[in-house]
Amino acid sequence: MRSSQAQGPSARQEVDSGIAFFRGQLMPIKDANVSIATHALNYGTGCFEGIRAYWNGDNNELFILKGLEHFDRFLRSAKILKIQVPYTAEELLEWTRAMLKANQFRQDVYIRPLAFKGAAVIKVTLSGLHDDLAIFAVPMGDYVATEGLKATVSNWVRIADNIIPSRAKVTGAYINAALANDDAALDGYDEAIMLSQDGQVAEASSSNLFMVRGGRVITTPVTADILEGITRQAVFQLATDQGIPVDERPIDRTELYVADEVFLSGTGVQLAGVVEIDHRSIGSGTTGPITAALQDAYFKAVRGSDTRYLDWLTPVYAEDR
Repeated sequence: MRSSQAQGPSARQEVDSGIAFFRGQLMPIKDANVSIATHALNYGTGCFEGIRAYWNGDNNELFILKGLEHFDRFLRSAKILKIQVPYTAEELLEWTRAMLKANQFRQDVYIRPLAFKGAAVIKVTLSGLHDDLAIFAVPMGDYVATEGLKATVSNWVRIADNIIPSRAKVTGAYINAALANDDAALDGYDEAIMLSQDGQVAEASSSNLFMVRGGRVITTPVTADILEGITRQAVFQLATDQGIPVDERPIDRTELYVADEVFLSGTGVQLAGVVEIDHRSIGSGTTGPITAALQDAYFKAVRGSDTRYLDWLTPVYAEDR
């Protein structure tokens, strides 16, 4: 296990304590409540982000990873859903820093901004409803193992962008991922790979997918009904900096079976190596050299250990020293 990957509790832990930002102020999570009649609870009319912050014990600092990029995407998702967010990305990042400081986290955490239709209204609509905003965080380790993953191609098809916006992190859309991931887990797999409606590879259940063939890193294009991943862009930069060519193009299902390497990227999964798909070994059946090199570079970057990527990071406690 790489010591620099996320350390902490499972993503399955109950969130029952801490300080959240809700309706314009910091408050205990237990007091940040909504009605059972809330529109977003009934219809999935909300959007969210997942952001990690990594603790660097040597520097006594907590680094928010690509905070502005995440909040920019958050605002784009809100725009698609006609949700009014009364803050800029920069202001949301500052409130996140304040929330993390109020919690006095000294460990790796996962941050969840959430914007949603807060009205207690039954009408199925997006217009004419008031909106709510919350940001909270919870200590979290690896979402899935970062090595040795076994995956299967799911029978559940990835939602198309003209059905539910695939480039927005829409709360209700994640039933698609939950169905695929739960079936995969019940069948003994760690992750599900989803095809688009045209039968080509889209992404994993809640992460982007990369494969390596002939020394080239290859991933599906943004037109393949994928989420436009922040970590996906980080992989592009890391690969380019290491002289590894990157291609965005369609990927057939059977290409995965003959790939030299396959890995997943995302805030939750970080960079995670896949060694088997549909009972077929990928490459040598272990984490490949390109995946390992990108993982090492990524985990150094997210903790501020590689100064080339300090612009990825927002320190939480720097101003207090």
